[in-house]
Amino acid sequence: MKRTVYLDTTIPNYYFDERESIKKFAEITRMWWQEERHNFDVWISEETLNELSEGIYPHQKEAIEFAVKLPVLPSDEKIVEIARVYLENHLVPQVLKGDALHLAYASFYKIDFLVTWNCNHLANANKKQHIRRINTRLNLFTPEIVTPLELFTESTDAY
Repeated sequence: MKRTVYLDTTIPNYYFDERESIKKFAEITRMWWQEERHNFDVWISEETLNELSEGIYPHQKEAIEFAVKLPVLPSDEKIVEIARVYLENHLVPQVLKGDALHLAYASFYKIDFLVTWNCNHLANANKKQHIRRINTRLNLFTPEIVTPLELFTESTDAY
């Protein structure tokens, strides 16, 4: 059985992003998608699609077209309740409700990896202990929160 991956909005966005400031992250995202995604069952949520549809930005159409091809986890009232607890416990800033929802989906559905480039509020070593503590209190699974860089197949090549 394949391990599971939940993609937040940063992954389809970075896949198409051409900004010089995140060029390396975009390249890693595309490389992971092309070389590694087949090793996982990949999921998104309605929140991912909603965030991709908000605003107007370069390559928005391509990012949405990329995402709509992926399976979508069903919404559930419990996910909203979990996200509310995350917000109440300051896991993410109040204005970033989407980050709380991404984490809630991955936790609720026991997804192995939440894949993100959001290193401020999700893939952040300083946040992970707090997330585990809250999820333990809620009797929830805690996904590994990683960047695509952390999900490449282990190489046996010597350095």
